[in-house]
Amino acid sequence: MIIKKQMTLEKEEFLHELKKFAQTLTEYVSTKSGDWKIKGFIDTEQNIYTISSDSKIISKILEIQLFPKFRQFAEKINFEIVLAEKQNWYPDLSFISKTNSSIKYAVDIKTTYRLKEYQGFCNGFTLGSHGEYFRNRSSKKNIQYPYSEYQAHLCLGILYTRALAGDIDETKILNLLELNNITSVIKDLLFFAEEKWKIASDKGGSGNTANIGSVDYIEDILNGNGVFINLGEQIFDEYWINQGILQVPDSNNQKKFKKLTKLTEFLEFKGIDKTLINRQKPKKKNL
Repeated sequence: MIIKKQMTLEKEEFLHELKKFAQTLTEYVSTKSGDWKIKGFIDTEQNIYTISSDSKIISKILEIQLFPKFRQFAEKINFEIVLAEKQNWYPDLSFISKTNSSIKYAVDIKTTYRLKEYQGFCNGFTLGSHGEYFRNRSSKKNIQYPYSEYQAHLCLGILYTRALAGDIDETKILNLLELNNITSVIKDLLFFAEEKWKIASDKGGSGNTANIGSVDYIEDILNGNGVFINLGEQIFDEYWINQGILQVPDSNNQKKFKKLTKLTEFLEFKGIDKTLINRQKPKKKNL
């Protein structure tokens, strides 16, 4: 019990430091007017090529821009930092205490954009897989260290506003003299840090892949007010471990069973009060 309390205290201290660090990053990556400092790619002849507005490209460039700052942060708090060995491995960053190598924190860098058509909402984050390494906490598949070796699983989130499509011309080749006239593809970047389970929803994060999705109301994201906040991390883990696998009674035919797809089904199966689900407020409304 004493060891568990100490680990919790250490986790809270690490998250506190990570949140303070996140608050410094907007100024680091942005101009005084709030535009992203990155304007494009440059070749050996000093030609500048505009960055695509593709979210995957933006995310990767932001990661590269931020890695030196993460190394400085790790040194400051007496941690080592290990980058994911392969592109599709979890997490992006593993922080390992220099004084006790058994203390590890998983930090995933996640980005998304604000929705112009829904005030106060964003497109949501994908918070990692709930596949093999999530279900089998000792697995080494697609993960830097087994999931169970991390004291906490954290998200360093980045919210941004996309430039208007008409302001970006990806067909142009520009030069250094035109640098200040190039429109940044994103602006108004906002950084935050939070435990993954606290901003999670009970819905998948992307297409057909086994990814956990986040809530998409920005205020709830920044306050760590996700779907599972009243249920706790253990129920978050159990639900996503069993999602798409556990056989539960079919509400349309009690004599049949179906694969678990909804949190309400899981809570009913466990005998837990469904009113504990933290439903998102307010509802989305078109501007």
